[in-house]
Amino acid sequence: MGVTSRETMRHEQHLRTFLKILELYPADSPVGKFLPAYFRQNKQMGGADRRSASRLLYTYFRLGRACDALPPEERLFLAEFLCNTDSAFLAHFKPALYEKAGLPLRGKIGWLETQDYGFKLADVFPFHTHLSRGIDREAFLASFFIQPDLFIRIHPGKEKKVKAVLDSAAITYSEEAPGTLRLENGTKLDPLFADSRDFEVQDLSSQQTGAWFKPAAHDYWWDACAASGGKSLLLFNQEPSIKLLVSDIRESVLANLDERFARSGLTKYHKKLLDLTQDPQPVLHDYHFDGILLDAPCSGSGTWGRTPEMLSQFRETGIRGFHGLQESILNNVTKYLKPGKPLVYITCSVFKEENEDMVDFISTTLGLSTESCQVIKGYEKKADTMFVARFVR
Repeated sequence: MGVTSRETMRHEQHLRTFLKILELYPADSPVGKFLPAYFRQNKQMGGADRRSASRLLYTYFRLGRACDALPPEERLFLAEFLCNTDSAFLAHFKPALYEKAGLPLRGKIGWLETQDYGFKLADVFPFHTHLSRGIDREAFLASFFIQPDLFIRIHPGKEKKVKAVLDSAAITYSEEAPGTLRLENGTKLDPLFADSRDFEVQDLSSQQTGAWFKPAAHDYWWDACAASGGKSLLLFNQEPSIKLLVSDIRESVLANLDERFARSGLTKYHKKLLDLTQDPQPVLHDYHFDGILLDAPCSGSGTWGRTPEMLSQFRETGIRGFHGLQESILNNVTKYLKPGKPLVYITCSVFKEENEDMVDFISTTLGLSTESCQVIKGYEKKADTMFVARFVR
């Protein structure tokens, strides 16, 4: 059997595996949870087969809602064309597409829109009429065909150590900013730093929100929706003397904070389990804060480059639902802010209803003064797109 025949069989097998997985995939499940469970149940799959299946499934979902009348394999070929400049898989099944695969992404999109596939870039992200001001629609939609990078934020004083470990392992990285490294998505860091963790995995845009914090020495801040605690750690690294209250609605999330905070030297904090859609007064009583961080529950639409299945799963009605949720939380949070002190409102959303409309609500209904607000355009830098605004009572 020649090399060509083996390659043919391999591509055909990868396509069959993809179609089987897609058929079994629950439409409302995160790919990142579904695939590991599927692989555990199919231990006969080798590492190369698993990597191929993962890559093809994520690639497929990057097409979003475009060409949804075509068979799944045809949609996969189009997504593979848009996402890659050199694909033996595409060359085998669609040599005509492969001939154009070396074009720049914008060139490929323009060319594909003139063909008979029915492809329109606007169909990839059908919620584009809701985009926040300042977002370049064409650039944002095109970014879904580009895999975002991995970013880490190195703890102060640990830069040389982290870089030395990466260099010794021949891991390629670039310094995006002091203490911030950009790495290829999928880089395995845990085996290299098993004994210590001198950095945080944190998206570039998330790190950049720290420019709006501006804590003062010995401040008492509340991270109201703390999640994994990344913003709290960023705040602490800016001003190690601060005290913190961290809260979240999920007990499991708060349970994981102790180890992460201890590893980073953050010890002056308290934790509270709070549902902020309800008045927290029975728990918070007479608390008042020098600053409040609200990384609000949101659609997460600015992160869908990492979870492209959401392009198909999300429903437009969800935008209004998140808007109402954010209003409810803000009503219950802002009353604990001291006069003259800041509220920093953050989302990883690209929807104006969760961003600029919330700025209007905070300033008009809640009476806080807007200092600044900005869309952080991660789609230009292979990062998440976020929104941040700073207010003062």
